[in-house]
Amino acid sequence: MKMKLITLMVLTLSLASCGGDKPKNEAPVGAPMQQTEVTSEISDPMLNKGIGPISSVTLGEIDQAMVAEGEAVFKAKCTACHKISKKFVGPALKGITQRRSAEWIMNMTMNPEEMIKKDPIAIQLLAEANGAPMANQNLTEEEARVLLEYFRTKN
Repeated sequence: MKMKLITLMVLTLSLASCGGDKPKNEAPVGAPMQQTEVTSEISDPMLNKGIGPISSVTLGEIDQAMVAEGEAVFKAKCTACHKISKKFVGPALKGITQRRSAEWIMNMTMNPEEMIKKDPIAIQLLAEANGAPMANQNLTEEEARVLLEYFRTKN
């Protein structure tokens, strides 16, 4: 019972802190989401770049300074819903860079509303999260990139 209460409190706080400015035509929290046209499914998830501003990411050696920045972004903006090694509100992120392309990860962090409406993987993840959509934390491209670098160390 205590764990359920704590989980409820975390969810309530995360929803309250993640609201931001919403467009007037956006459905209220808790309303059923309307799905729009879904992009064609991709058999290899690593080929799916997602939907958003990122079309290409060049990766080299892991940059420890970026990792440290990414860890700070993760702690500040992601831990209300994500844990590295276990499913919480959202999926566990350990090994995410081995399951998803770098572009998909960055697009999901920067453009979650459109992704959960049109991207087949994001739609599946939304269903697995019992309809709890990923909150848009309004990450910049730089924040999304350092977050990706942090995830690269979590395999």
